[in-house]
Amino acid sequence: MMETAYMTTREVKIAMNKKRRNRIVRRQRVALAFFITGIIMLILFLVFTVKLEAHDEKVEQKCYAAVDVMPGDTLLGISDGYFSPSHYHDVDSYLEEVKSINHLDDNYTITPDRKVILPYYSY
Repeated sequence: MMETAYMTTREVKIAMNKKRRNRIVRRQRVALAFFITGIIMLILFLVFTVKLEAHDEKVEQKCYAAVDVMPGDTLLGISDGYFSPSHYHDVDSYLEEVKSINHLDDNYTITPDRKVILPYYSY
């Protein structure tokens, strides 16, 4: 800065006004930085709140169970506990899916000491 001793009164006033304007601008920049930071924090809070609420919803998933076949078991008997009427039109459509998963013949023949994969739905 210039020395005030070599300045006229007008130049001193101009220099003081310039300092004052610089302080005002600096305060405005700090205020703007705080405002922008606040907006960013608010947006982040809202985004993470929405994500957390979305995770609270239960999603139904299709799972598979491997069931051991015992002597005397039938495919219909084994699959009875896994069949869900809300996901299949009827038992035959469920058995068709089981047949395709396990590569069974058209008679749905299963043999003891074998595992059968059965689909089911769970939360």
